[in-house]
Amino acid sequence: MNPEKGYPMNPALLTLLLLLLLWLNPLRAISSPSSPGLDSSPIHKEEKTPTPEMDLIQNQEPLAVVAQQKGGENEKASQERSDGQEGVNAEEREEELQKISDPLSPFNKAMFQFNDKLYFWLLKPVTQVYSYVAPEPCRRLFSNFFDNLKAPARFVNNLFQLRMKDAGNEFVRFVFNSTAGLGGLADASGELLHIQKTSSDFGQTLGRYGIGHGFYLVLPVWGPSSLRDGIGLAVDRAMYPITYLSFTDISFEAAEGINVFETVNYASFHIGDYEAFKEAAIDPYVSMRDAYFQNRKKAVAK
Repeated sequence: MNPEKGYPMNPALLTLLLLLLLWLNPLRAISSPSSPGLDSSPIHKEEKTPTPEMDLIQNQEPLAVVAQQKGGENEKASQERSDGQEGVNAEEREEELQKISDPLSPFNKAMFQFNDKLYFWLLKPVTQVYSYVAPEPCRRLFSNFFDNLKAPARFVNNLFQLRMKDAGNEFVRFVFNSTAGLGGLADASGELLHIQKTSSDFGQTLGRYGIGHGFYLVLPVWGPSSLRDGIGLAVDRAMYPITYLSFTDISFEAAEGINVFETVNYASFHIGDYEAFKEAAIDPYVSMRDAYFQNRKKAVAK
């Protein structure tokens, strides 16, 4: 068709051409590589792996959360290590604070040296001679006799500590040994009834009720003790029948002789123990004090 000849254009054809142009232009704009609308196209949209840089540009919260979580984990681990170390240090500090105080150290060391010399110069030689003269079965009879006389004190202390089973066992032991054991010379309750004695004293009773050691105290002849256990020793001796021998028809010298005999008889079963302890200790005085504290602590806690 030639427009110069003045022929008019078909309106239907013109309308078709306009619609074709309008359809082609938007499609071309969407499909252009430089178009910023590429990601929003349902035809060309691609899956993208998020990167830290994209998170930082699009949304800073994920990195902040990760950093906070990592920091929290590190802080938690550090806190756990710190708590563990603090727990160990706390236990060490508590153990250090629990150690018995020794304000009477000069006196105690003097008494320690006195007892040491008394043992090596007098008690040990006498005990060795006694052990040579008296056979062990004979010495065991005397040991059972003195031990049976201490049963009432153990019975009372078990009652004070509300250890009823142990109190009952001590009562049965005392009655049975005093009768079937011929006045306590034989441990009939242990051999026939299989009831063993308990270790209970008034110092232990005081400790069970929360009373501390007070301070360390070395007693002449008796050895290591404390303010609490010294008071306990006095109470236990008040419940020990041998204590009152001097108030009977027996002379004071005879009563003290029985006390000495009891000490020598007891030592005859332990010759060498003190020597081994002293040889193994760097500082015998300090080692004796610490060993005494630990043993008494266990006795109270059991």
